[in-house]
Amino acid sequence: MNKDMTKGSPLRLILLFTLPLIFGNLLQQLYQMADTYIVSQTIGVNAFAAVGSTLSINILVLGLAIGLTSGLAVLTAQRFGKKDEKAIRENLAASVIIAGTVSVLLTIVSLTFRRQILEFMNTPQELIEYANDYLTMMFAGLSGVVLFNLVSNLLRSIGNTKAPLVFLAISSVLNVVLDLVFILVFDMGVAGAGLATVISQFVSGAIGLVYIKQSVPLFRIHKEDWSAGFKQLKEHASIAFPMGFQTSLIAIGMIAVSMTLNTLGPEAVAATTAAQKIDSLATKPLMAVGITMATYTAQNYGAGNLDRVWEGVQKILKVTMAYSVIVGALLVIFGRQIAMLFVGPENTEILDMARLYFLTNSTFYIFLASLIVHRYTLQGLGKSTAPTIAGLFELFARVGAALLLSISLGFVGIGLSNPLAWVAALFPLLGSYYALKRQLTGGNKKPLATGRLARISK
Repeated sequence: MNKDMTKGSPLRLILLFTLPLIFGNLLQQLYQMADTYIVSQTIGVNAFAAVGSTLSINILVLGLAIGLTSGLAVLTAQRFGKKDEKAIRENLAASVIIAGTVSVLLTIVSLTFRRQILEFMNTPQELIEYANDYLTMMFAGLSGVVLFNLVSNLLRSIGNTKAPLVFLAISSVLNVVLDLVFILVFDMGVAGAGLATVISQFVSGAIGLVYIKQSVPLFRIHKEDWSAGFKQLKEHASIAFPMGFQTSLIAIGMIAVSMTLNTLGPEAVAATTAAQKIDSLATKPLMAVGITMATYTAQNYGAGNLDRVWEGVQKILKVTMAYSVIVGALLVIFGRQIAMLFVGPENTEILDMARLYFLTNSTFYIFLASLIVHRYTLQGLGKSTAPTIAGLFELFARVGAALLLSISLGFVGIGLSNPLAWVAALFPLLGSYYALKRQLTGGNKKPLATGRLARISK
């Protein structure tokens, strides 16, 4: 069911829209944790660490594609807010063209250079073969990941969070089942884990297409929409590619951190892998709020309801700040015990490192909360420059912290690289947000044309 977020209590709408996203994100993280648990228990700690060592590369490639699909959905949400059905169909046509082209190009490039990237990152020799096998499968099925995320993000742009949640649940269950089949029955090792992931994404994406065809007449593209879609490619690319690029900037920083981490040995890699799984689970609700704010902001901007945008940001910041303090404290206190889900209690060095990671990372979740709310709000307004600059600030801070602090502080320096990156990224985001707020609030509050939005936002 489509959800119009231009009417009603802003906080209530944001929270109700966010809840299915939180559940979906948690479900996704749980099946990823199950994925790595199966790998660690059936293949070994090195295989577990190898899969974890590919995280930054996966975010670099898959994150670019996923961020791009999120950007493509922004214009759809704005036009949904304006109730312009023809423009929505033309947006979809442009989105399909861009997403299809990018997925093919990314597949070719990533498969060609995956081994060289692993070697460049100083991946330990005992991990590199496992990592290469896993990435081969993930990158070969990249188009399935793009399909699933494009369908999900476009549906969310018109306020439909329930259908993507169902698709994700199907993908999660199928992924775990296929993990067991490919690893235990067919003895495919970590390659089986990667293959299970991409097959489950393909299946869920295909189900999403069937759902759209049968239940979302608003998304049924007409023949004439394709020609209009080609004409709109530049407009869509100006928003979509910067959003994808921002995700890749974060991944480049993570690659630099991984390179430094790899020099500290397999134990440090395993500890970070376990801690990041838990950290990712804890921050999923914040990410869900971010996705909600992009949709909420875009719809209300399209409808000309600027006051609702500022009110929504103010109220949701209070909620996310409170959440960050509570969850951060819980991880500092109980993180070591939770990490035992992935490594046995006999691995005391790994568990102690995981606790250090929580102490230096989770304590600063409040900065991450503010970053996410303001970044996605700006993206919902169609603003691409400030979030991209923030991504560059985040990149430089993360790389600098990893390289410099690891020399003097060792593993603790790795843990501090994230909070320092969040703080650095907040400067351009907050400056741009409040400057844009003053500019838009001081002008005409009637619905603004997309062209004007683009000129204001860049």
